Amino acid sequence: MFAGELFWDIVPYVTLAIFVVGTWWRYRYDKFGWTTRSSQLYESRLLRIGSPLFHFGILVVIGGHVIGLVVPQSWTDAMGMSEHAYHVQALVLGTIAGVATLAGALVLVYRRRTRGPVFTATTWNDKLMYAVLLAAIVAGLATTLLGSGVVGEESNYRDTVSPWFRSIWILQPRGDLMAQASLAFHVHVAIALVLFALWPFTRLVHAFSAPVAYLFRPYIVYRSRDVARNGELIGSQPHRRGW
Repeated sequence: MFAGELFWDIVPYVTLAIFVVGTWWRYRYDKFGWTTRSSQLYESRLLRIGSPLFHFGILVVIGGHVIGLVVPQSWTDAMGMSEHAYHVQALVLGTIAGVATLAGALVLVYRRRTRGPVFTATTWNDKLMYAVLLAAIVAGLATTLLGSGVVGEESNYRDTVSPWFRSIWILQPRGDLMAQASLAFHVHVAIALVLFALWPFTRLVHAFSAPVAYLFRPYIVYRSRDVARNGELIGSQPHRRGW
């Protein structure tokens, strides 16, 4: 038990250090590699199906994790939401979002495996990333079903996993709480830690890039056909008098 508590006390900080330093290093020394390495030119039909499913699904999954891990149970109790109601909505929304995310990821993996040009552009780094990402999604779905009581005994992760997660950020780790969680949560969180450790060294870094500056950039005028004040045409064509 002590070894387990020590693991959950130390490993999150090791992962966080790798994540922060690795992301900084990648941005500082590999800006040209900071990209999704888009393969849309090679194949677009399956991409149009898998990409929206995955990205919209993962946004809902992330939102659910933020609510479940960051918001204390006392807050939802104060709002009048019972424990049963909380688990029901978490089960319904979590399952729908998880299935959509998994389906999208499987379509993207199938596309990379079966479309020659896309497969040729896939590196070993990508294969490792996809394997860990799929494992995290599957483990998350399994944890949702097992923890909700649909399969197995219902468990309240807000008494163990959530307080442990919050304790990491205030530098007072409570590995003893995480050690009390079920095996399903241990597996899911362990895979998530591996994923975050790999994150800075894969194409996942594109999640931190948003074209915000594009919204505020000035217009780019390549050629104007407006007539200048002296009557001459602005552009490559000379002004010619008509009939």
